[in-house]
Amino acid sequence: MKLGITITNFSWPGPASAMGPNIERIARTADEAGVDSIWTMDHFFQIRATGQPPEAPMLEAYATLGFIAGNTRRIRLGTLVTSVAYRHPGVLIKIVTSLDVLSGGRMVLGVGAGAPFNIDPAHPTGDNEVGGLGLPFPSLSDRFECLEELLRIAHQMWRGDEAPFTGKHYRMTRPLNSPNVLQHPHPPILIGGGGERKTLRLVARYADACNLFDLPGSGFQHDLPHKLRVLADRCREVGRDPREIEKTTTSLFDPGDDPPAAADRLVEHLGDLAAIGIDHAIVTPSRAWDVETLETVVARVADVHRIDVATAPV
Repeated sequence: MKLGITITNFSWPGPASAMGPNIERIARTADEAGVDSIWTMDHFFQIRATGQPPEAPMLEAYATLGFIAGNTRRIRLGTLVTSVAYRHPGVLIKIVTSLDVLSGGRMVLGVGAGAPFNIDPAHPTGDNEVGGLGLPFPSLSDRFECLEELLRIAHQMWRGDEAPFTGKHYRMTRPLNSPNVLQHPHPPILIGGGGERKTLRLVARYADACNLFDLPGSGFQHDLPHKLRVLADRCREVGRDPREIEKTTTSLFDPGDDPPAAADRLVEHLGDLAAIGIDHAIVTPSRAWDVETLETVVARVADVHRIDVATAPV
């Protein structure tokens, strides 16, 4: 089993000038310990799911990944996940391509439709980034259409096809991408979410990985085997082997008062996830990473790597 970590909580004590050294320490520690991946959350305001207010510190995802890339050598990099509404597809593919080139071929494109609800454009609220920053945010149904077009554009640009692209939502007269990515045929594409009618169909058709939620209150924590069976069904519908798709989950780690004991429970839980076919567990801490919590988790990398993953449903 693979092990990843997120950096999504930037509420360390001290001034903003301490953020860079903190992130550098986390990234270098994870990289040197053999952690497989490191992920940022693509939001501009902090989200309430972290237990913090919108005013809590939040760094832009791709700038942060560029900083992490410059301080690491082998760990994979990505977002969990970029909403299709937040960047034009051509610009997003240029960003990910640039980071792939500069990192030596370590980027993952993590994308999704964004928040699974509609925001009233006539009454936006300053408590979220959409209203606060005035970001365009189409309806959920339109965002799913945009997401499929983004996935088509990604495949086209990464195979070097400069033919005009004409979709319902995006038009590109020359999707030039120079230089192109180092990974071949392209960086892995990960789609976040467990929606059975749309999201998992897009995973089966276009993606190399999915990200399902193993977080308390997410609605998916006790439904992962079902989601994997649905994904297998969607793969069959398009003639694809579901074993080609990496199954990832985002799992919470709460160190509590006894981090080593909590790490033992985490490894046991990841074994349970592997038994149902999860390939890659991405751990997010219940608070901002501190030295003890980080070192406790990375000390278990070898234990996690020894976990055998069950064959995916077919």
